[in-house]
Amino acid sequence: MNHPSDSPERSLRSVALDVVPADGAPARPAKTGPLATLPVFLDLAGREALVAGGTAAAAWKAELLAAAGAHVLLLAPLFELGEEARELLTCGPAAGRIDYADERWSAERFAGMAIAVCDADSEDEAEAFAAESRRHGVPVNVIGRPRWCDFRFGSIVNRSPVVIGISTDGAAPILGQAIRRRIETLLPPALAGWARLAAKLRPDVLKNLAHGGRRAAFWDRFADRTFSAHTPDAGDETDARRLLDALSRSPAAGGSVTLVGAGPGEAELLTLKAVRALQAADVILFDDLVSDDVLELARREARRLLVGKRAERESHRQEDINALMIQLAQAGRHVVRLKSGDVSVFGRAGEEIAALEAAGIEVRIVPGITAASALAAGFGISLTHRDCARELRFVTGHSRKGRLPEDLDWRALADPCATTIYYMGGRVAGQIAEQLIRHGLPPETPVAVAANVSRPDETRAAGRLDTLADVVASVGLDRPILIGIGRVFEQAARRASSSDSSPSDRMKADASIQ
Repeated sequence: MNHPSDSPERSLRSVALDVVPADGAPARPAKTGPLATLPVFLDLAGREALVAGGTAAAAWKAELLAAAGAHVLLLAPLFELGEEARELLTCGPAAGRIDYADERWSAERFAGMAIAVCDADSEDEAEAFAAESRRHGVPVNVIGRPRWCDFRFGSIVNRSPVVIGISTDGAAPILGQAIRRRIETLLPPALAGWARLAAKLRPDVLKNLAHGGRRAAFWDRFADRTFSAHTPDAGDETDARRLLDALSRSPAAGGSVTLVGAGPGEAELLTLKAVRALQAADVILFDDLVSDDVLELARREARRLLVGKRAERESHRQEDINALMIQLAQAGRHVVRLKSGDVSVFGRAGEEIAALEAAGIEVRIVPGITAASALAAGFGISLTHRDCARELRFVTGHSRKGRLPEDLDWRALADPCATTIYYMGGRVAGQIAEQLIRHGLPPETPVAVAANVSRPDETRAAGRLDTLADVVASVGLDRPILIGIGRVFEQAARRASSSDSSPSDRMKADASIQ
């Protein structure tokens, strides 16, 4: 413990020793891992900044600092000014102020500067500029010479007042730029307007909504609108204030359901809008065909509930799923109903939409890539090749009773100039082939089958219509099966027929195109 008689140095050492854990004491869990650099955001509005050099790189740094509100002093001999620097000084920056002096940098120019940047001609100049900056207590960046830098600029995503900085600690600038492009794709330009609107609304939110559930619900719904609205330039203030008023009156206001197509399985086949919906969800009700990789893209805090329906397995009744969505939405939750493939293709979305609308629940729909498109991509074909097909049909192989539907028009389905995709038809593949052949489709018509389409363990096989049951059996009936029938699959079937006639050999032959 410290004592009054201790010197300041002694007291500091004693305090430090007092907080050292005893031997065997559990280590405190770290809140973050090691950082190569500390990301900070420096307010330069109205402050002085020094930039030395007449190169394009120096001009870009001067413009960047001016955009951040700094009063920039650009120093370089007139004869050393490049085309970019001359254009910048002639036209002026888009924001901020840049002054120019026809001289080289000198020690007296560092006085009062908040930041200093130099594009040095040599290592000696870089060392001298850095030393002078540090002597004046000014953070320094020497372009392209990390040894003499106190900070780095990194790559920037500008949705000001939302600003995102990306650093690779100088190790891989190209990677930083690639990351920036990816983030820019995810963040709509209108984000800037929504951020300004958030600042404008903040006092009213603090005044009208108590800390906790209602305030959190408002900002969650606001963020959802930020990424789903079609407003090109600014936030929709009328809509936001309507939401604020509703939440002020009722904690349940603002609940909604979004039906989201998760695609065939591969996470990278999700749409950007689907990812945004997952990131904004309070609760996610997902089918058991939705892959773990897709769920990994969801908001960490979101509650996840499996509500899958699979043949010959214990399933949730559709009525119970509808009731659960209504209950959660009426409690003010943002619910995402996550369905494999596309919401509107054999996903029973119609029943869910009708139930939600009857309960007065707001419903949004985010379409996804249907499994048929992934099947075509896997086999490398076009489902509507004009030399082979004039129609494309999606047909369910699974009725309410769990059997092949009894009311299918087999004569129409037996059209040799159509491509037909059968969903959920694995266990009735033999019946499908029998009916099509009986109604006139040639037995040699090509067929293609895929299990777990688009996933790492996807398996494909191809053959003739009269062997469809064997082709399906060769990929296995324990996984989701998709069946394609039509002349567009002729090349895949030809490859399969080049091997022996057994299903296993057909599998091996088709493996060459996976």
